[in-house]
Amino acid sequence: MGRTSRSAIAGGMLGAAAHTPTVLAQAPEQAPPAAAQPGAGLLVGWSTVSITPDKPVQLHGQFHERVSERVLDPCLATALALERSGENGAEQAIMVSCDLVNVQRGVAEDVRKRVAQELPDFDARKLFINCTHTHTGPTMTVGLYKDPDPGVMSPQEYAEFFAQKGAQAAVAAWKARRAGAVSRAAGHAAVGFNRVAKYKDGSSQMYGKSDRPDFQGLEGGDDHGVEILFFWDETKKMTGTVINLACPSQVVEGQRFVSADFWGPVREQLKSLLGEDLYVYAMVSAAGDQSPRDLVRRGRNEPSMRDTAGQQEMARRIVNAVRYAYDTNQTEAVSDPEFRHHTEELVLPARKVTDEEAAMACSEIARVSQSGPPAPASSEAGVITRMNDLLERYATQGEAPVYSMDLHVIRLGDAAIATNPFELYLEYGNEIKARSLAQQTFLAQLTGDRGKYLPTRAALPGKAYGSRVTENTVGPEGGERLVERTVEVINSMWEA
Repeated sequence: MGRTSRSAIAGGMLGAAAHTPTVLAQAPEQAPPAAAQPGAGLLVGWSTVSITPDKPVQLHGQFHERVSERVLDPCLATALALERSGENGAEQAIMVSCDLVNVQRGVAEDVRKRVAQELPDFDARKLFINCTHTHTGPTMTVGLYKDPDPGVMSPQEYAEFFAQKGAQAAVAAWKARRAGAVSRAAGHAAVGFNRVAKYKDGSSQMYGKSDRPDFQGLEGGDDHGVEILFFWDETKKMTGTVINLACPSQVVEGQRFVSADFWGPVREQLKSLLGEDLYVYAMVSAAGDQSPRDLVRRGRNEPSMRDTAGQQEMARRIVNAVRYAYDTNQTEAVSDPEFRHHTEELVLPARKVTDEEAAMACSEIARVSQSGPPAPASSEAGVITRMNDLLERYATQGEAPVYSMDLHVIRLGDAAIATNPFELYLEYGNEIKARSLAQQTFLAQLTGDRGKYLPTRAALPGKAYGSRVTENTVGPEGGERLVERTVEVINSMWEA
């Protein structure tokens, strides 16, 4: 790959950001930074399918019902299949990234069963599905909103539709695998920001006002790092990239159209830059307390992070980070990397509903219902649903409730990939990355289920949305256990 000076690269990126919203500078020469090394051989396969239905659908992400009126850009399922033969047999993985809020565990298992039927030579336990958490994607959660109107796809219908499409993507990627190589890079992009304002009375509030006299700061930090994998074929052409960053895709979250949010224009811009047949795999790191909105600057001197202009701005930041890392910070491509894939069922202590919290739920139901039953599609109806769910947990939790999750840890060369099903607060992700022995650590939250938010101990006293028991399945005790086990598995792959 031809090298370009840092000043020339920076000039090209700044010019692109200022003058061409969707197309960057001329694509660089298509070749990895060094010839792929010979060896046992990594097999790489890609596939993308649309998971956007051809009819209106309820959109997930708000407490009130929204029905799609059009498609701004399609929600996609992108699958990456990996295999490598070694002394102890072949190691395998199929990763599927989806433009959805979440995929429930039962639906993920349905996809695995379908893949197992189609691919008898693949261990379906080595498949995982992660989500970008777009708030303008279809829902498959029954009971989240009222029964859909005639002509609107129901959550049950969408779950079946998605399972079929997700399995199709996974199978196609596996069948498309060919000899390939992988390199990695790291960049930076100011995309995710802590979304919880903290006040002098000890309270906290999601998206709270920062211009109040009692504003004390933000409850946590942010991480503008971008972890990147590049994959290459035998002709030294890039086939796809994995992009991992700590921010859910929630710029256009309140709209009534289907959209992958900023990942839509990210794909468009990268295809323009690196080739129309490029696959882009989106992976969200620990970002339960993050969003694309900077609460300190409050949208001054930049596009609003609530509309399509903000969507394009975030895409430019991500693509510029990828471009810069591609040109300046890329490792040698390796065709025979060490490849291991560990899976296990990890049992975590669940967050127990206290007597006081159950009493609070009863009070909330009484307050919302004092003027009569709320409208089925209203946010008040959503409050009653969440409070009833909490009371059901309280009645059935027992003395020591637990939550069972699938943990995947992959070693690919000197990079690690680890999964979890939560909207995991950033601090946990930073601890895993810092303690990992891998040269680069990728984290995929909202994988295989939705374990809800997983807040830190420091977040509980403020009682902001995300840290309350109604939004948690697992509390800080379980989060700390998740960190310890994830680090333990990652490091065992290097210590051995």
